[in-house]
Amino acid sequence: MKRYPTGTYGRQKLEFYPAPFRAPLRAFAGLVFAWQGDRVLVCDIDGRGWCIPSGRVEPYESSLEAVRREALEEGGALLECIQYLGCYRISEKREVRWADCYAARVVDLVEITMKEESKGRQLVTTAELPALYHLWNPLTEMLFDLSQEVVQRQEKQQAG
Repeated sequence: MKRYPTGTYGRQKLEFYPAPFRAPLRAFAGLVFAWQGDRVLVCDIDGRGWCIPSGRVEPYESSLEAVRREALEEGGALLECIQYLGCYRISEKREVRWADCYAARVVDLVEITMKEESKGRQLVTTAELPALYHLWNPLTEMLFDLSQEVVQRQEKQQAG
């Protein structure tokens, strides 16, 4: 099994556990690596900068439903073939939270109607990410690579 490095976000420690691992607690957030061909969707989020669509899981929804909603709200993206990648264990002192990660294909881009959610969107190549992405580190890079591999594998299976 591939080993993922530890990352940080502020004072929080980030550890990634790949599928089929599932968090022992309900995820508080969901993140989606949404691909259209060889480009990935990033959104300009106030206070974060350019990042993938992500957000809190509401009490009435699953993390899968949350990433569909966040992709639409933040990026105006309609998704298909959403695949679970694994989850982040996010810890700070004694608090531990979990965030589910997904990969998906962008079917269509529509107008971003919730302007308070996002200042804009763009589809970028992996070569553009290091200079643009708000939290670029070896862990983030590995998750972009993993998500792209998963989506490409899925496309090959559907084609052949």
